[in-house]
Amino acid sequence: MLQVRSLGLDGVLEIVPRRHGDARGFFIETYNARRFSDAGIALCFVQDNHSYSAIAGVLRGLHYQLAPRAQDKLLRVIRGAILDVAVDIRRSSASFGKWVAHKISAEKGNQILVPKGFAHGFLTLVPDTEVLYKVTDTYSPEHDRSIRFDDPAIGIEWPPVAGGFQLSDKDLKAPLLADAEVFA
Repeated sequence: MLQVRSLGLDGVLEIVPRRHGDARGFFIETYNARRFSDAGIALCFVQDNHSYSAIAGVLRGLHYQLAPRAQDKLLRVIRGAILDVAVDIRRSSASFGKWVAHKISAEKGNQILVPKGFAHGFLTLVPDTEVLYKVTDTYSPEHDRSIRFDDPAIGIEWPPVAGGFQLSDKDLKAPLLADAEVFA
């Protein structure tokens, strides 16, 4: 059984697979092409990525790839917890520049689907957080783009973190949405 719930922006979904547990632990089928297709999610994933963050407050994003190498992302946390954020960057969309945030955690076992046309980022909420995600196209440096995480025109409400956010140089230098190359 697969629970699928819209998070309020077109195509951004929370997916909660069924967890089978007993005294030994648990088993979760995190992805099954047929079950996902039956739920209306017919995607072909071609690459898996694994991210580890040693401390709380690591902020990764907002990242995306432009067409023709745009990526859908199916993301889950295998240790720890994150606040996951998706921003609609499709200029033709009624929700352009709008964002949604959702907590994804190993404890809950939930996942988030971020479709093409959205910038994506996350903030680690606890130390030693590990994130796994599948994408529908391989990494392409020529199509890789980012948007500033604290762009006031977007207004993402990131929770405060002791010691401040930890960002890569790439993310610190990302352009504002108004200056970014986005989807039509």
